[in-house]
Amino acid sequence: MGETELPRSRRALLLIDFINPLDFPEARDLAGPALQAAKAARQLARAARAQGIPVIYANDNFGRWRSDFPTLVDRLARGQGASATMARLLRPHRNDLTVLKPMHSAFFGTPLDILLDKIGVRSLVMAGLATDICIQLTAADAFLRRLKVHAPEDCTAAETQEKKAAALAYLRDILKCDTRPWRRLGWHRA
Repeated sequence: MGETELPRSRRALLLIDFINPLDFPEARDLAGPALQAAKAARQLARAARAQGIPVIYANDNFGRWRSDFPTLVDRLARGQGASATMARLLRPHRNDLTVLKPMHSAFFGTPLDILLDKIGVRSLVMAGLATDICIQLTAADAFLRRLKVHAPEDCTAAETQEKKAAALAYLRDILKCDTRPWRRLGWHRA
């Protein structure tokens, strides 16, 4: 695929906020579950790429309006702790796509809508941080756009198990998301 060409696919994988400095007060509570979710999401991303399914990173710009995603990945990967491990586990590949987001939803204030439309996406698998904030709000925006959403429970994390459980229930019951573990997608058989 050339530099300007976009893949065509009815499905896409959206990795949300895994490239993250984890420098906020509640990060200590999120770090362990985030690492577990990142490990599962790494397998999911490998399976998606093997199936030709586009991988899109939707990442917070962390208020850095002059930042760029590759620089953020490199800076975090050179560090230590959970944020460095996640950056190394989920380092983007050459053909992966990126949108930087200013707020919680990956749709708000980003070109994600246009990108998904150009690719032909009707089904979106999302993984990332945090289940009860950015995943939930992105899933709500996807629901409003009539996209089918799968948010595998093993590929998301929240600060507490209670917050994650409540968010997953909301995703399933209200937003009609499939929250079964990622292997239920069948991508691992590729």
